[in-house]
Amino acid sequence: MNASQEIDSIIKKSNDWRGKKLAQLRIVIKQADQGIVEEVKWKKPSKPEGVPVWSSNGILCVADILKNAVRLTFPKGALMKDPKKLFNTRLDSKTVRAIDFYVDNVLNEAALTELIHEAVMINALKSRSDE
Repeated sequence: MNASQEIDSIIKKSNDWRGKKLAQLRIVIKQADQGIVEEVKWKKPSKPEGVPVWSSNGILCVADILKNAVRLTFPKGALMKDPKKLFNTRLDSKTVRAIDFYVDNVLNEAALTELIHEAVMINALKSRSDE
């Protein structure tokens, strides 16, 4: 199975609103930039299916299905501006920021797309500075 099929399987496994929300987030993320690559990482006994990850010159964001939310974590989120105030958790971290999406949340696709664009830019700049 390739990463895309594995993420399809993760979405199907959560056959409630959380799977639908993850599918919706995935569409927005993939449409934000043609260079984004889907991956599945961190398979372990407690989570054998792994975790959906989207990358471009490094990890952009990671999705996790929680008991009452779908969390989208940005490893370099502390460097991001977030003018629409989407980040609502992990706000005290020195590096990471995250968004917990709950059952009744309406997704602001334009604001999420802006965050993805910014994450792509941050990774591209870091990748150039590492050369």
